[in-house]
Amino acid sequence: MSNVDVNKLKGGSFGLSYPMLDRTNYTSWSLKMKVVMQAQGVWGTVEPIDPKVAVEDKIDKIALAMIYQGIPEDVLLSIAEKKTAKAAWDAIKTLRQGADQVKAARIQTLKTEFEALSMKESDQLEDFYMKLNGHVTNIRALGEEVKESYVVKKLLRAMPTKFLQITSTMEQFGNLDIMSVEDAVGALKAYDERIKGKNEVSEGKLLLTEEEWRKRENNEGKLLLTREEWLKRSNRTGESQTPSIKSRDKSRVRCFNCSGYGHFAFECKKPKRNREQKQESNLTQMEDDEPALLLAKCE
Repeated sequence: MSNVDVNKLKGGSFGLSYPMLDRTNYTSWSLKMKVVMQAQGVWGTVEPIDPKVAVEDKIDKIALAMIYQGIPEDVLLSIAEKKTAKAAWDAIKTLRQGADQVKAARIQTLKTEFEALSMKESDQLEDFYMKLNGHVTNIRALGEEVKESYVVKKLLRAMPTKFLQITSTMEQFGNLDIMSVEDAVGALKAYDERIKGKNEVSEGKLLLTEEEWRKRENNEGKLLLTREEWLKRSNRTGESQTPSIKSRDKSRVRCFNCSGYGHFAFECKKPKRNREQKQESNLTQMEDDEPALLLAKCE
């Protein structure tokens, strides 16, 4: 009795093509080959449901022939003495993955590379996820368990600064122990689309503001003055005063140096007050309530 139903073979082929093994693609090759053999109904020869049940010889030979279809000649020669599909499969796995010590070292290397993964600001989220998932698949193919929650937490830690708000929210309020990687990636992609939209709007507004600013400068002249230009325009350099300041009635102008009336502080003849005594001010009120800006300079 066999745990494989011969009737499922339907002539031994569904017209499926066999993946070809090379020196670097064992993980993907084994996954594809497993599905092909499952479709043909012979995978039970490699991983029997009940090891106590003997595999029918004809089914085993069909499975062995299918494995031969997917390996190069050098590998075929190295496993030629294997008489069963399971023995051939295990031999190929050892050739590509190595013995237990080599496999353990490979797992450790993959884990170190996995932990070092970090997404850059310029990276695309989907590309980074594919890289992350590739490492997880390779580790699991070597027989090492990698929990979903572990991958989710690593994904959030690997995100760049622009994802800080969403990752912090997911870590604080989401149940990462039951969250799937697909759900986490979906949330990150949705957030990424939102901030992209906001950035586009912000950049457009910034460009418009800059254009408006330049237009105003062209129409009205320079809008921002240096300190020297401001002093010159406000006649604070000690040079000759403008006729408008000289000629106006200063009887109600109060000096902030001596507190007297009739002159400005810079015209005052009395000794200047020291820092403790002097009250800083940048506004004086004229008779007609027109403010004049004064410069307070700390020595």
